[in-house]
Amino acid sequence: MKPFYLDGCWVETTTCESVHNPWSGEKLAEICVAGAGDVESAVASSHAAFQQTRRLTADARASTLEKIHHLILDRRQEFVDVIVAEAGKPVTYAEAEVVRAALTFRFAAALALADEGHGINMDASAPGVGHFGLVRRFPIGVLLGITPFNFPLNLVAHKVAPCLATGNTMVLKPAMKTPLTALLLAEVLHEAGVPAGQINVVPFAHDLVEPLLDDPRIKMLSFTGSVDVGWRLKARASKMKTSLELGGNAAVIVEPDCDWHAAIPKIATAAFGYAGQSCISVQRILVNREIFTQFRGALVSHINEKIRTGDPTDPGNTVGPMINSAGREKILTWVDEAVSAGAQLLTPRHVEGRSVLGPVLLENVPNGCSALEDEAFAPLAVLQHYGTYEEALAMVNDSRFGLQAGVFTSSLPKAIQAFEELEVGGVMVNQVPTFRVENMPYGGVKQSGSGREGVRYAMEEMTELRSLVVSKS
Repeated sequence: MKPFYLDGCWVETTTCESVHNPWSGEKLAEICVAGAGDVESAVASSHAAFQQTRRLTADARASTLEKIHHLILDRRQEFVDVIVAEAGKPVTYAEAEVVRAALTFRFAAALALADEGHGINMDASAPGVGHFGLVRRFPIGVLLGITPFNFPLNLVAHKVAPCLATGNTMVLKPAMKTPLTALLLAEVLHEAGVPAGQINVVPFAHDLVEPLLDDPRIKMLSFTGSVDVGWRLKARASKMKTSLELGGNAAVIVEPDCDWHAAIPKIATAAFGYAGQSCISVQRILVNREIFTQFRGALVSHINEKIRTGDPTDPGNTVGPMINSAGREKILTWVDEAVSAGAQLLTPRHVEGRSVLGPVLLENVPNGCSALEDEAFAPLAVLQHYGTYEEALAMVNDSRFGLQAGVFTSSLPKAIQAFEELEVGGVMVNQVPTFRVENMPYGGVKQSGSGREGVRYAMEEMTELRSLVVSKS
């Protein structure tokens, strides 16, 4: 039985839950599940630890974060193996995730040393004359971090690293489908000397979350997960800060002035890699009518020839299993709905094993169909055509989601127009919306969330500005 990490110790309970490999069905481990009393202990531990962590020097915080960076890389293969096993993530994607997570801690180490304070020009107005002013950011206390299954290391890192960099503390609830990676990271945190109680990694049931939102000791909810759950928690957490990174229905525009042949491999990989289980996976592919027929043929050929599906331990495979069979069955229902409504299926229907679904490319999907309007979180993409560039921009915005979008064009004015008009958190030019690096702001608008992650920006979310004004007389 795998214990959880609470107040610097490994705790066993009699309540446990099985973790299975989504590819093979193999039982990987029994994890201990925290009960209400354990969760209370975790909150109390983090609350007490804050009295120490808030006073840690910048040098101490940066030093710990650098140690974590190196320890992750030292145990790189172990992390890769666990991610592949419990998430079913293809090995090349798991390798990239581990490197990215290590970088997340390195960025946090550098930012922990940065002087974020600044002076206030007090004599800019008559009442301020004769005063000195200074502004600094201060940590807020205990954070509640909730993470999803799809990036079990790096999405945890994007909460833990800025928390450590700012001197806050956290009760972390990892996804119950993929808790082993977070528990492995807890080993690294312990080895790096993170103070007891600063990060408590405790898997627990969803029904224990909402009562925590009334706990005055918890100052912020940082949630990454489903749209419905995220907004429900935000409504409940009315008295605390919240940061939500939720779902998407990412679109990419392909203009005839770009090298669209070169764009096809990027788009196909972004749509179907890791079985599309990313909130910025490409789901809508919008192509100008001038090149649509050629593009469609080349895209279908690339999918059939280059996008391999199967065992996630095989480096040649792009599409591994979905996290469970229920997700696959939902998408098959969506495909049937779209085809019945007049859509064409451009790829062969490939179903394998417990939860594998090969790439699904649909064309002429009518409005109102789930495949077009909802978040698939699966290897499914919809191909559409448009006339004018303005029409394409309007099609991207015709969504209740707004996380990231991609635009392939050689025109700088079109790129700027997209930046100014697209209702999303990030616009990627000559790149897919699935692109993300750890030091950029990341988050969405509309139903895709509120607040921003990315190390610097998460640190801002996790701190409060405080002003100092001193009269010189």
